[in-house]
Amino acid sequence: MATITQHRVRARPAHPSGPTFLTYTPNGRKLVTAGSNNVVRVYTTGSDGEPTNLDDCQENNTALAATNDFFLTGSEDGTVCMYSLETYTYEKMLTRCTLPIRDIALSPDGQWAAVASDELSVKVVNIADTYKILYLREQPKPAKHLSFDPSGSYIAVSCTDGIIYIYSLSKEEPDLVRKVDGLIRSLTTESETSSKAIWHPDGRAFAAPTATRDIQVVSSSDGERQRAFSGGHMGDITALAWSPNGALLLTAASDGKVLLWDTKTQKIVARYEYPNVISIAWHSHDNIVSFVTSDGELFIYENFLQSDVSPLLEKTLQPAPFIRDPLAETNGNTRKPLTNGHKSIPESRGRRRGTPDSLDSILGPDDDDEDNFVSDDDGAGYANGINGNGKRTNGHLEDFDDFDHKRQASSWQPRLHHSFQPGSTPWRGNRRYLCVNLTGFVWTVDQDTHNTVTVEFYDREYHRDFHFTDPYLYDKACLNEKGSLFSCSPANGNLAMVFYRPHETWTSRADWRTQLPNGEDVTSISLSDSYIVVTTSKDYVRIFTLFGTPFKVYRQKSSPTVTCASWRDYVLTMGNGPVSGDGSTKLLYTLENVKQDEVCQSEDTVAIPEGATIKSVFFSDQGDPCIYDTKGVLLVLQHWRTPGQARWVPVLDTKRLERLAGGKKEETYWPVALAQEKFHCIILKGGEQHPYFPKPLLTEFDLKIPLSSIKTVQDADDSMAAEGPRLEESFVRSSLQLSLLEDLISSTNATHGQRAELARREMEVDKALLQLLNVECREGEERGMKALEIVSLMRDRNGKMVEAAGKVAGRYSRNVLQEKISELAERRLTGGEGEEEE
Repeated sequence: MATITQHRVRARPAHPSGPTFLTYTPNGRKLVTAGSNNVVRVYTTGSDGEPTNLDDCQENNTALAATNDFFLTGSEDGTVCMYSLETYTYEKMLTRCTLPIRDIALSPDGQWAAVASDELSVKVVNIADTYKILYLREQPKPAKHLSFDPSGSYIAVSCTDGIIYIYSLSKEEPDLVRKVDGLIRSLTTESETSSKAIWHPDGRAFAAPTATRDIQVVSSSDGERQRAFSGGHMGDITALAWSPNGALLLTAASDGKVLLWDTKTQKIVARYEYPNVISIAWHSHDNIVSFVTSDGELFIYENFLQSDVSPLLEKTLQPAPFIRDPLAETNGNTRKPLTNGHKSIPESRGRRRGTPDSLDSILGPDDDDEDNFVSDDDGAGYANGINGNGKRTNGHLEDFDDFDHKRQASSWQPRLHHSFQPGSTPWRGNRRYLCVNLTGFVWTVDQDTHNTVTVEFYDREYHRDFHFTDPYLYDKACLNEKGSLFSCSPANGNLAMVFYRPHETWTSRADWRTQLPNGEDVTSISLSDSYIVVTTSKDYVRIFTLFGTPFKVYRQKSSPTVTCASWRDYVLTMGNGPVSGDGSTKLLYTLENVKQDEVCQSEDTVAIPEGATIKSVFFSDQGDPCIYDTKGVLLVLQHWRTPGQARWVPVLDTKRLERLAGGKKEETYWPVALAQEKFHCIILKGGEQHPYFPKPLLTEFDLKIPLSSIKTVQDADDSMAAEGPRLEESFVRSSLQLSLLEDLISSTNATHGQRAELARREMEVDKALLQLLNVECREGEERGMKALEIVSLMRDRNGKMVEAAGKVAGRYSRNVLQEKISELAERRLTGGEGEEEE
């Protein structure tokens, strides 16, 4: 489409020179302008007559917003006033600030008004009850611009510090969900240069001017930069606005140019020469654009788009310009969700036929009446409520609620746990991580015609980093010390494929590929030292040896499949099970030893709380299955080698970490591994949900089983009080680790090192109990019963720990307790500890 330079339209003097603002009402019937004088003008769309003037408004207006019924003005005296568009009179003062107002934004439903001033906080005022005010306080400097997203759930604050702050208004108190730094310029509140973030009509992204005079689109879900409108302006951007359907973008700059951009191609389709434009507004549905200048002039441009461009305005809602649009493709890492609730009926689908004795079947179809014979001339409502088939609706009848509810219930679908690949992230821009673990990173970059895959290791003494061109568009990967595994979804006529590449080989070629049967897609993959596991969209579990020999194929009982993980000869698969009371399916798992063909746990429940899902599943460095849920809890599976005895034990609740105790930090954690009794993860800040580039650093946290609420230590007294709960947690955690090691040794050929480790862990459990006994003895004689119970919990292979417990009691002169401990030691020596006392 060629770029067209348009002719000029006549300017209308509206206000004196200075800051001037305009806005259309949502229905497009009226256009409101305000400027530096005390007159607000209201123009009627389609009329060439004089505007209606409101002469008693505030002077030096600095902001303007309107609904169909009223409009708001903000001025330098710090007041925000409300005026009626029906009576053209002053209604009330909405709010007042101590410093000049800079911007006003109305929520889409017209019930809230966000007010930015030279004060540090932004007010969000309820229109009906002006005493109901929310405050946005996270920005350290005054805000320059405000804008609500189309749903009214989020608000973007363009701050003078050069950062865009995104707040969520879905809760009682506003919540800062993201900071977008490095996008807009740091400007003063009086500057005519714009830094406003304007939301695309589809609500998935917003655009804002950059310091390089471009307009950058940013995804609202993850803050990632998408397409950009660049190379058009030579001066600073002063105004910008999306067309109502999002198909076009209009921008103005200090270079005197107004440019019209095609959203889909980011190309300029028309140029206009209008200097000093500082505010632009599209009509809600007509081919009309209006804008004002700093000279106080108003331009109402009817038939703004020429015939070759106007069809773009007639389209339905267009998508925001993403580099990789999630709506235009199915992510290879997720299953398409089922519709939950009422099914939407396409307009092209025919309506259900009436019953045999319905009125329509008796009278036959209605013919078009060219003479409009039936008219509502007596006001009885004969012509009201005509439906799409030209027939009257049943609006005059009473509602048959019971029948309607039965029909609605038939469309209900359960909420499924969608399939995912552990350790991978969704696309952000043109890149994503395919795998993140303690071995290394695997990521891919979209090059339009192909992808490039990079594999990077932590230990470069044993492994060399490599990258390769990927024409198959791999969307899943696994990495360990022996090799790297990839898979791709069916695309461009190719079948789903699995590719394995070993790190070391003594033959000329050892990598291999295999294709899945037609119509089958990969939902998840896993790689161990012995096997490769692939779960598919047909609910099959396909197991291969490391060099491509098919080993097993079976259909998973719990379906659809969710994910899988493996360690040595053990394979864990997860799938959807029966529907629970809240309408979501239960998550079930199966654990088996594929080499010995033994099932350890069959279709057992994954212990996650209501409303939570699994974020990752993996095996620890000791071979114990672990899960990390969306509530931030890490759990390990205990006694999983014994059928029917497995249970999920929480070993860390990240929301209770001491670093979050003050409430000042807002961060979440991306799980990576459980190794050396530490949780390895990536810290995500600013509301981020997934790690991104540059490659993040790993952080490790000590395990801490959530037993009780431990207050932050302030002084010596607090330290003494917290010692007991700390030792209790240490005892439970040491007992769990001992239990996991005992299960491992009992089911394998234990080495001398493992047996020595077992003795050491038994000693750690007894040591924690001995320290806990010391605390109880110190607290007083009244703690004697608990102190004796603690001694009875000791394993104490050789009697030394019980002897030491007696010495601890004697040091605190707990003579009765010391005698009880001596009796316990004698019963153990004679083998009578398990006998009941008379």
